[in-house]
Amino acid sequence: MEARTVSVLAGLAHRVASAAWRSASGLRTCTTTTPTYGRTSVYVKEALDLLDFDPQVEKAILNPDREVTVNLVVPMDNGEVNMFPAYRVQHNNALGPFKGGIIYHPGVTLENMRNLASLNTWKFSLLNVQFGGAKGGVGVDPRSLSERETEKLTRKYVQALQEVIGPHTDIPAPDINTDEHHMAWIFDQYSRLRGFAPAAVTGKPTWLHGIVGRDKAGGRGAAIATREFLTRSLRRKVAGTSFLIQGFGKLGSWTAQILQQEMGAKIVGVSCSETAVYNEEGLDIPALRAHVAAGGLLKDFPGGTGVLNDDSFLDLPADVFIPCAVDGTIHAGNVHRCVNFKAVVEAANGALTPEADAALRKAGVPVLPDLIANGGAVVVSFFEWVQNNQNMQWEEDDVKRELDRYLTDAFEALLREQSLHAGCSLRTAGYLVALRRLQQADSVRGHS
Repeated sequence: MEARTVSVLAGLAHRVASAAWRSASGLRTCTTTTPTYGRTSVYVKEALDLLDFDPQVEKAILNPDREVTVNLVVPMDNGEVNMFPAYRVQHNNALGPFKGGIIYHPGVTLENMRNLASLNTWKFSLLNVQFGGAKGGVGVDPRSLSERETEKLTRKYVQALQEVIGPHTDIPAPDINTDEHHMAWIFDQYSRLRGFAPAAVTGKPTWLHGIVGRDKAGGRGAAIATREFLTRSLRRKVAGTSFLIQGFGKLGSWTAQILQQEMGAKIVGVSCSETAVYNEEGLDIPALRAHVAAGGLLKDFPGGTGVLNDDSFLDLPADVFIPCAVDGTIHAGNVHRCVNFKAVVEAANGALTPEADAALRKAGVPVLPDLIANGGAVVVSFFEWVQNNQNMQWEEDDVKRELDRYLTDAFEALLREQSLHAGCSLRTAGYLVALRRLQQADSVRGHS
């Protein structure tokens, strides 16, 4: 594979050197030690040390196939014209077409996109989803845009990148600060330019070629992965186990609800960017979700006690901690507060920095990595793409059953790989599985 860099225009001197992002719901930022792009490479290199890879193959695996940088010129409602830097990084397509979300955030940089595109490659490979890793983003504060300006920006993104995205080339999806409305605009704009193509993007509204169950797919996937982790690695039941969940957006709230309502877990604490709530007897998650949906703050929920949402939240008693917020929330400066948990489930992409991961490993705290814990949404995105290519609608029971099968199979692969290497963590085992599959596909296709 030859790395190809396409620079359409120089990016604006607007790149914010932020190690973590704040989502639309205002999730807090934090500091980290390892640069964003370096994080995934740290884990890949650790796995490569256990394999006999040719150095040239290693170089090709670590570097993206293509990087695209463009400036999007958008007329604003007040008559001014603004430019926004936009990116698309395509990491490796040995297993299938590129796939990855689109982020709208002022902290978006090319470095961020490289790391997340690479992470997607390994995640898809481990989950046996036939895609290659990609990621895109626009350096913009979406809160500063009107709906009309947001639509213009989204359509400009598609117009600028139409040559490198498409249903069999690179399929975008929602991510931080983008949702089904943005995906509907992408579907429409791409279809205007290239012909009717519902499979050109996933995460669309269910009534516009989307798939049922996608809104809760991330949370369901995290819950399924947690179930396998607890029952097969830790030899304990989910029912009765107490959980502390950081982040109560779509991912965190659905993870909490499915763990509690379908698996009998006890959710004792939940935090978000503004407040947090705790109840050692367990929170009523459906009631808490309704409280938040009605505009209430977590600290004011009558079924619990309001607590601080800073790092002291990590000191609250619980068996398992699940970070569901943004990347880097657990880092060298606060990981010491996590050593009393019996396990950590990394439901958010990159929630643990490599320094934090190493510290937990040294302390003997088992970690279920984001490669599988954050896999629910990408698996169901794959189902939506298959559905669109089949031109038929899947039933929700089919989505739930197949998602469970994919994640159960992936965890089985993790355990098999872990058994081959003494002292190997689940994270390293995941990257080993992913690397082997990618190497095999690459070799058979003749890329190497």
